[in-house]
Amino acid sequence: MSGESKERIIDRMSFDPTWLFLSLIPGGVGFVLFVYGKKQGRWAMVVAGLVFMVYPYFTESIAALIAVGVILGVVTWAALRGGW
Repeated sequence: MSGESKERIIDRMSFDPTWLFLSLIPGGVGFVLFVYGKKQGRWAMVVAGLVFMVYPYFTESIAALIAVGVILGVVTWAALRGGW
């Protein structure tokens, strides 16, 4: 890997402390959903937990992190209320 490509990767990474702290919240929620869903045998919870744990890696801003989290939360709530 050349020095130029390493610099581009580092430039794109966000080390904003607020984003790093906020990204722990959906990761924790996802972990709890994953473990609880696995114990109960509810695969919708397992999948939702995995999605909650992974999506912060793909959001670049605090607004996107919060918006995607709210949307995923509403979709998960609706799916679980619907009997999935």
